[in-house]
Amino acid sequence: MNLKQLLLIFSVTSILWVSCTSISKKEETPKRPNIVIIFLDDSGYSDFSPFGQKKIQTPNVQSLADEGVMFRNFYVPQAVCSASRSALLSGCYPGRTKVFGAHGPNEKGLDPKFPTMGEVFQKAGYQTAIFGKWHCGDLDETRPHNRGFSESCGLMYSNDMWKHHPENPDYWGKFPIKFWENGKIIIDDVDYEHQEMLTKWYTEHAVDFINRHKDEPFLLYVPHSMPHVPIFCSPEFEGKSGVGLYGDVMLELDWSVGEINKALKQNGIDENTIVIFSSDNGPWISYGNHAGTTPYREAKGTTFDGGTRSATIIKYPTQLKGKQESEHAIMTIDLLPTLCHICGVPLPESEIDGKNVWDIITDKKGAVNPHDYYAFTNDKNFEAVMSSDGKWKLHLPHNYRTMTDIIGKDGMPGKYDYSAKIELSLFDMVNDSYETTNVINKHPEVAEKLMDFAQMHKAKFFSE
Repeated sequence: MNLKQLLLIFSVTSILWVSCTSISKKEETPKRPNIVIIFLDDSGYSDFSPFGQKKIQTPNVQSLADEGVMFRNFYVPQAVCSASRSALLSGCYPGRTKVFGAHGPNEKGLDPKFPTMGEVFQKAGYQTAIFGKWHCGDLDETRPHNRGFSESCGLMYSNDMWKHHPENPDYWGKFPIKFWENGKIIIDDVDYEHQEMLTKWYTEHAVDFINRHKDEPFLLYVPHSMPHVPIFCSPEFEGKSGVGLYGDVMLELDWSVGEINKALKQNGIDENTIVIFSSDNGPWISYGNHAGTTPYREAKGTTFDGGTRSATIIKYPTQLKGKQESEHAIMTIDLLPTLCHICGVPLPESEIDGKNVWDIITDKKGAVNPHDYYAFTNDKNFEAVMSSDGKWKLHLPHNYRTMTDIIGKDGMPGKYDYSAKIELSLFDMVNDSYETTNVINKHPEVAEKLMDFAQMHKAKFFSE
């Protein structure tokens, strides 16, 4: 054998060795976890069977709870659409981003200087998608296709901001609500027949996305338009609940959860996928039989727990044991840094308010919430703080809305009383989660500590 032949054999052997080593390393390197976030709109805490629903069966949400952990004390920092969604995606309090309330058509929304979860994970190599209601900006630079989501479809804002609004049709009729897909308008003027299909369309897009990206890490965000009024379901679910349209809507949302969960299992990626199921805030109770239910005080549009506490399930089979319940307090602002930690994704360079609470989620022995407090706002008003262990909540003096005897029915809203007031009040959330009894005189030292946190938060975000 001559030298040329020896060199050829050596070269081929080296290539084969490198190739085999590369394959071996690839097989040894675990795929980064996938993330699925299902975020409902105005869903009540008690709308699904794991959290107290008795009138209708929601087997798919029940299965999700059986496979994951139910969080009884999961909060949003503001109980209104845009503020809540922007906090989830940016990891920031509304006081930092200045996204308060519910933004309408053609509004800027979340400033691009605050990176979204989509941008953070897309930069790290994740496939990203949003199928559902965006409501974080309706200008080109703030729509989802320019905010880190490679695939998208849905509405840019709430489905009641349209020509059939029950109280202001002339005003909202000036802004035809559009259905977008991947940065292009697919439907120029959404009408009744389109609203009926929203839940189904979002679900079909989500399942298709999972099927196509099963072999690569992905972030899938499914913020449903329902059950925000006006409520609709596809023809397949009409009348199926036996308790009215709201029940039918719940059945279809439960079906959607089942379809997404099934797609993960059929593609063999269920074990390596983090699924988070929650709602942007509590129910819009002025709509009566078209609204969900909550056992807690008040509802959407307030800083009481009826507005800010959302029934939540987190499922991650390889890390979280199923059929568990957690009483730990956590907030949506914590999801971005926690998911970054789990997935090995760098945090955004800009400052955020959320913290990694993975030890709290996994109930690690001795784990302590890294926050000093959680803060709650209503529109631009800073109104309450809670101790990070969820034991105490201090309401600053403020006005709030509460229902009158005029309750809404069949899509028409009832009447609020906006003159209700609460004085400086401390609530023991362990023994009085319904915020009924002010115990500030019994625990002045607790109130003083929370007031210090409130002053710090106010100085940081509301000093202008």
